[in-house]
Amino acid sequence: MRLLTKHFLMLLLFIAPLAVMAQLSVSGTVTDANSNPLSGVSVKIRNSNSGTSTDAEGKFSINIPGSRGVLEFSYVGFTTQSVTIINSTSSLVVKLVAANSNLDEIIVTGSRALPRSSATTPLPVDNLDVSVLKTTGQTTFDKALQYRVPSFNTVNTPVNDATTLLDPYEIRNLGPSRTLILINGKRKNLSSLLYVQFSPGRGETGADLSAIPTDAIKRVEILRDGASAQYGSDAIAGVMNIILKDRYQYSTLTLKGGVTGKGDGATYGLAYNGGANFAGKGFINYTVDFSQQDNAVRSGIIDVPTEIATFGDPTQPLTSQPNKAIVDYLKVYPNANNTNGTGEITAAKFNYNLGIPINENTFFYSNAGFVAKKAISNANFRTPYWRTDAGLLHNRIPGAPNYTGGNDPLYEGYIGYRPSFEGDLIDNNATFGVKSEKNGWKHDVSLTLGSNQQLYTVENTVNRSLGTASPTAFKPGGYHFSHIVGNYDVSKSLTDNFSLAFGTEIRNETFKIISGDTASYSKEGANSFPGIRAENASTNSRFNFGAYVDASWDITKDFLLNGAFRTEKYSDFGNASVWKLSSRYKFADDKVIIRASASTGFRAPTLHQIYAQSTQASFVAGTIQLSGLFNNRSKQAFLLGVPRLKPEKSDNYTIGLGITPNRNLSFTFDYYNITIKDRIVYSSSISTSDPNTQLYQILQAAGVVQANFFINGIKTRTSGIDYVASYRNIPLGKAKLGVNVAGNVTISNEILGSPNNPKAISDAGGDILSAQIRSLLTESRPKFKTVVGLDLNVQKWNFNLTNTVFGPTKFQDLDNGGSIMNNIKQVFNTAVVTDLNIGYDITSKVSASFTVNNIFNVLPKWKLELTGKTSDPDYNSAKATLASPPDKSLLEGFLSFSGRYRILGYNGSQFSQLGTIFNASVTFKF
Repeated sequence: MRLLTKHFLMLLLFIAPLAVMAQLSVSGTVTDANSNPLSGVSVKIRNSNSGTSTDAEGKFSINIPGSRGVLEFSYVGFTTQSVTIINSTSSLVVKLVAANSNLDEIIVTGSRALPRSSATTPLPVDNLDVSVLKTTGQTTFDKALQYRVPSFNTVNTPVNDATTLLDPYEIRNLGPSRTLILINGKRKNLSSLLYVQFSPGRGETGADLSAIPTDAIKRVEILRDGASAQYGSDAIAGVMNIILKDRYQYSTLTLKGGVTGKGDGATYGLAYNGGANFAGKGFINYTVDFSQQDNAVRSGIIDVPTEIATFGDPTQPLTSQPNKAIVDYLKVYPNANNTNGTGEITAAKFNYNLGIPINENTFFYSNAGFVAKKAISNANFRTPYWRTDAGLLHNRIPGAPNYTGGNDPLYEGYIGYRPSFEGDLIDNNATFGVKSEKNGWKHDVSLTLGSNQQLYTVENTVNRSLGTASPTAFKPGGYHFSHIVGNYDVSKSLTDNFSLAFGTEIRNETFKIISGDTASYSKEGANSFPGIRAENASTNSRFNFGAYVDASWDITKDFLLNGAFRTEKYSDFGNASVWKLSSRYKFADDKVIIRASASTGFRAPTLHQIYAQSTQASFVAGTIQLSGLFNNRSKQAFLLGVPRLKPEKSDNYTIGLGITPNRNLSFTFDYYNITIKDRIVYSSSISTSDPNTQLYQILQAAGVVQANFFINGIKTRTSGIDYVASYRNIPLGKAKLGVNVAGNVTISNEILGSPNNPKAISDAGGDILSAQIRSLLTESRPKFKTVVGLDLNVQKWNFNLTNTVFGPTKFQDLDNGGSIMNNIKQVFNTAVVTDLNIGYDITSKVSASFTVNNIFNVLPKWKLELTGKTSDPDYNSAKATLASPPDKSLLEGFLSFSGRYRILGYNGSQFSQLGTIFNASVTFKF
C-alpha cells in the first residue's frame, strides 16, 4: 500500500506541472462582413478577466489556459461572437456582423469603420483611434487634435491671463461655440470662461477639451457637417463625439515627460488606466491622470525706438529724460524683464465609464469626469518708466539708478514689478442612463450634469488709486457655469429598409458671475487684472425644451435618404425650428459613393454673451486703459440701441465623393458651404472724443473710455473643401507602411453686407467691426492646413513621421492712433512642422515612445504687406510707411508691444511659438 501511494504521488507530481503548463496559443484576425480589419475589438476569455484587443490591422494573439476555452469577440456596433477553441491556431479569422440592436451603441456621429475618414457614410466623419492621437506626442487632447485634424485649429495665445486655463479652438474657422462636444453621445458642459483677448474665438466660449485625459479615450469621431436638427444648439460647424474606453482589457501605467529645445517648458505626467469586467457584459473602466507643465519663456528683445514712442518722447534726443531712463534700463534688461510665453499648469484628472446589465434587454450606464487645474502666468513686466507704484518698492537693486525718468530719490534702484495671474479651475461632468429594448423599440433615458468654475488670484501688483493702503494680492472673482440635461431617445427599424428615431431633451443652464474683493475693483482696480465689481455680479439661468424626429430610408440597396426635424423652445428668447436632409448613393460595387446634405441650424446665444459685464484692463495703442463690457440687458446697451440677442441661424450645404478601390485604399472629398445669419459678435471697442454725440454722453455716464457689447451684428459665409486619402498595409518586406494625407482648404470666409451698427454708434462715426475684428473673423486661421503622415510598423518598432503644413494666416491690427493699418496686414508665411514618433515594444508588457515635435525648430514668421486699393484714403500713407525702414520697424514694434511678442505678435496666431519639443513615455501593462 505504501509503495502504491508512493507511485501515485510521483504520478501526480509528473502530471500536475503539465496540467498547469497546458495552454492553447491562438492568433488571428477580426474583420467586418466585408473583410475590413477591425481595430480595438475586445477579445476576452469567457469566465476570466484575461483578454486582449486587436491592433490597427485587426490582428490579435492570446494564450488560453488548459486544453479548451471560449473566446468572446465584442465591439461597439457589432454583435458579440463566441468561438470555442480546442486546438492552437495561428490563422483564426472572425467576421463580426453589424448589430441589429442598438442596445450597447454609444456612437452618434457616424461610421463604425476605422479608416482615417469614412468613405461609405452619408456624411463626412473623421475616425481617430486614441493610438493615433498619442503618436503626436502632445500632452493634451486638444493639442493632439491640432496635429491630426486639418479642420481643427487651436494655439497657445501670446497673451495669457485666464486663457492659460484653456485655449480657444474651432472647426472650419467658426469659433469654439459652433462645435458641439459630446462624451459618449451626451452633451459636454461649456467652460465658464468667455474669451475676451484679441485672438481667434474672441467673444465666445467652448467646452474644456484639455480636461479630458487622453488615456480615458477609446476613439474620437468628428462629424464635419451641421447637425442642429439632430442635436440642437451649437452644432453648426459639426459635432465631436469623444468615446470613452469601455470593456476592460488590461491596466496600464504611463509615465511621461518632455522639455522644449530651449530647456524650459518641462512637462511631467503619470496616467493610470484600469478597470474590470463583470456580470457578462458589465464593465468599469477608469483613468487617473496627473500632470505638470512648467512655463516656457519666449520674450523678445525690446525695440528701443518703439518703446520710446510708447513711453517716452520721440521728439527729444536719447540723452534727455524720460528717454535716457528707457535706454539705460534696456541696456541692463534688453527684454524689459518680460517673461511671456506659456504658463505653468498643474492638473489632476479622473474619469470613469461604467456599464451594468440589468437583464437581457436592459443596460445601465454611467460615465463621469473631474479635473482640478491650477494655472500661473505672468503679466507684462511693469518697468519703472511705465509704472511707478510705491506699494512695490521692495523691488530694488541697490546702487542702480533712477529708471523712472524723474528725480524722486524714492525710486532710486527701483526696477519695477511683474504681476502674476493664478487661475483655479474645477470642471466636472457625469451621465447616468438606462438603455433597453422591447419589441424592437430601443429606449435610452439619461440625465447629464456638468459644471465649470474658475476663480482668479493676482499677486505682486497694486491698486494705484488706493495708494499705500493698497494690498499686493487680490481676489478678482471668477465665473461658474453649470447645466442639467435630460434626454429620452427612441428608435426602431420598422422594416428592412426604413428606421425611425425620435426623442426629447430638456436642459437647464446657469451662469454665475462672482465678484472680487473690494480692493481688486475699487476705482482703477488691481493693475493688470481688475476685479469684477459687486454690481456686475449676478446669477442667471434659463430653461429649454427640444424634440426631434429622424427617419432613414434605404430606397434601394445603393440609395439612402435621411431626414430630420427639430424644434426647441427657450425661456429667454423663444422658439427655433430646424431641418436636415442627407443622402448617399453607392455604385461600382460599393467602391464609389456620392453623398450630400442640406440643413438649417441655429445657435442660441450663451448665457455668458447675454449677461457678462465687466471692466477690464486692455492694451490699447501702447498703454493700458479701462474698457467696459456692457451686458445685453443693461441700461447702457438699451441707450446705445443694442437689441436683445436672438439665436443665430445657419444654412449648411455639403456634397462629397468617397472612393474605396480596395480595403486598404480610400479617398474622400467634401465641399461645404455655411451661411450664418444674425451671427453674434463681440464688438470693437467703441469710443468717441466728440462731446456733442449721444455716444460720448453714454460712455461718460458709465465712467469708461471705451465700450464693448454683444450684438447679432453680421452675416457670414464660410466655404471650403476637406479631403482625406489613406493607403494602409503597404508591404515592405517584414514591415508595413501606411500613408495618410488629410487637408482642409478655405475657399471663402467672408462677411456679407454691412454690419448692423446701432444708430448712436454710426452717428458718431463708429463701427462695431473694426479692421482688427474683421480680420479676426475672416483670416486669423490658416488659409489651408494639410497633415501628411507615414506610419511604418516593423515587428516591435513603430515609426510615425508627420508633416503639418500651416497655410498663410493674416492679421490686421490697429495702428497707434491712426488708420494706415486699414491698408497693412501682418501676414504669416506658410510653414511646415515636422514631427517624428518612435515606438518600441520592449516586452509584451512594457512599451516606450519617443517624440520630437517640430524637428527643424520652425517658428511662425510674419511680415507686413500692403493691402487695399490705391483709391483708399490711407493707401499712400501705408505705402510710404512700408517703404521707410525706420517707420516700418516702428510699426512692427507696435504690433509686438515693442518686440515683447516678436514671434506671434501681440494678438497674432498661426501655430505653436515654442519650437522643438522632446517628449517621451513608458507604458506598463498589467
